[in-house]
Amino acid sequence: MSAERIAALKTLFDSRLETLAHLFDVAAQGWREDDILQRRLAPDMFPFGAQVALACNQPRGFSQWCRGLPIENLPTEVASFAQARQHIVDTRALVAEIDVDDTQLQQVKRIGLGPEMHAEVAGHAYVADHLLPNLYFHLATAYAILRAAGAQIGKRDFLTYLAPHVRRNER
Repeated sequence: MSAERIAALKTLFDSRLETLAHLFDVAAQGWREDDILQRRLAPDMFPFGAQVALACNQPRGFSQWCRGLPIENLPTEVASFAQARQHIVDTRALVAEIDVDDTQLQQVKRIGLGPEMHAEVAGHAYVADHLLPNLYFHLATAYAILRAAGAQIGKRDFLTYLAPHVRRNER
């Protein structure tokens, strides 16, 4: 992966974490901590607080893997707004430090998929087929939880990273 592609991936991670922070700020303005952090879409899904942690775990894990460190995921138990905010801040700092080359991205990465299951894929597939889909899944789920709770947010709140590129149509 070229330096330009790595820079683009870091920008993607950071901008999606910025979107997560925006969604989180919406949640923090309208609800009590214990209510919104525990709200979920379905009984067998993780609650909003866990969705924040799980979204952070994707770029966080990539950063750790790039540095040759064991991947240490954030706990899914998020007890406070302050803790959730700190997860986002800390993850953005880790993203800023990502430094990886094509050699490492060709190495095989073992991905845990739950009890007694895993997949082994090259680093490029780890990013494209695991990290990015999971990041978007947890970001979209956090957004959906807020919408289901009655938050006054829309697609514009989910696509905040497009703001620098938005232009008015000429008449």
